[in-house]
Amino acid sequence: MRNGFVNLIGGVVTVEISGPYPEQLLNRCLKQGMHIWDVSVMETEKIQFKVQLSNIHQLRRFLRKTDLTLRFKERQGLPFFIKQMKVRAGFVTGIAAFFIAFFLLSNMVWGYSIDGASPQVEKKLEEAIAELGVKRGEFSFSLPKPNEIQAYVTDRIDEATWVGVRKKGTNYQFEVVEQVRQSDPEIISPRHLVASKKAVIRSMFVEDGTAVKRTNDVVEKGDLLVSGFIGVEGAEQTIPAKASVVGEIWYTSTVSMPITQIYSSLTGEQKNKYQLKVGDVSIPFWNITAPDYESMETYRKESQYTIFGYRLPVQLIVDEHRETQHFERTYEKEEAFDVLKEQARLDLEQDLPEGADIIGEQVLHEAVENDTVSLKIHYQVLEEITQEKPIIQGD
Repeated sequence: MRNGFVNLIGGVVTVEISGPYPEQLLNRCLKQGMHIWDVSVMETEKIQFKVQLSNIHQLRRFLRKTDLTLRFKERQGLPFFIKQMKVRAGFVTGIAAFFIAFFLLSNMVWGYSIDGASPQVEKKLEEAIAELGVKRGEFSFSLPKPNEIQAYVTDRIDEATWVGVRKKGTNYQFEVVEQVRQSDPEIISPRHLVASKKAVIRSMFVEDGTAVKRTNDVVEKGDLLVSGFIGVEGAEQTIPAKASVVGEIWYTSTVSMPITQIYSSLTGEQKNKYQLKVGDVSIPFWNITAPDYESMETYRKESQYTIFGYRLPVQLIVDEHRETQHFERTYEKEEAFDVLKEQARLDLEQDLPEGADIIGEQVLHEAVENDTVSLKIHYQVLEEITQEKPIIQGD
């Protein structure tokens, strides 16, 4: 039958009918709507078939009016399994008790440790976590998550600037930082600021030093922008120049691509291959062979089963084979140029320093040749152009 799983839930019995004309009994059962399958003729007056457990009483009533005999060959399904378990109740109870005890013990808090705290802060931290129920013998699934514990204790303890909380197996680890040590102030040697590249100065703000260039000046790479010398001539002092100079820089980008592109996408079809990993050895046990897809992508997932915080040597690996299909797309001329413009701009933005701003672009050349489109674009960019140059004694 198609509903094999449903039949096993209700119970399935393999019976053997022997005697004169057993096929007449079989026909009568079918007419009454009984579900019978796997019928086989054993001998001239003996047949065997499978029937649902719920139909056995009806089958017995039919047999009373015949000279046929009934014999049970095999019993399958949930009712018979439950009956066997009742007989072996002690064994089943022991197994269940073991797994329950194992589950409870592995989810119980066995202790905690505190690192980096003074005795005073440690005492306050112990009081705070006790209020949350973090103590030996408490079940971990009834406690707040580590990030919630961290937020609570950090708020409660004023002397701690940061409290790290980590759950490792059946223990909690607390790491306390009571204060942030201030680093020594950076000592900056006297220096000039020069141009890092050719540009037109668009804005200039000098905090320390003497400005040498002005807004709208054209500078070459290495030109002095802000001098580290201050004071009147003959009584000059050297200082580390500090300023922000934004220049307009010109970039030219040349990009190209085939007018016909090949793309791939997932079809939605997927088959999983299951492997048991023991140490460094992987043993396939389900869907061993790879699917017969013309093209596919494979994603591997490996379980991280642990006991008491330690990783088990036996893990489950699942290889997800996802079918893909390839298709071509031919762009119109203007559409291809738009794609190239977007790509060229993205490429330039990745190469620009942080804070740079593209303020203009102009297409210098467009071409279509041998099914390939190409584009040459001029960009105007505002970016910081200062570069340090140490002042050497004697300059």
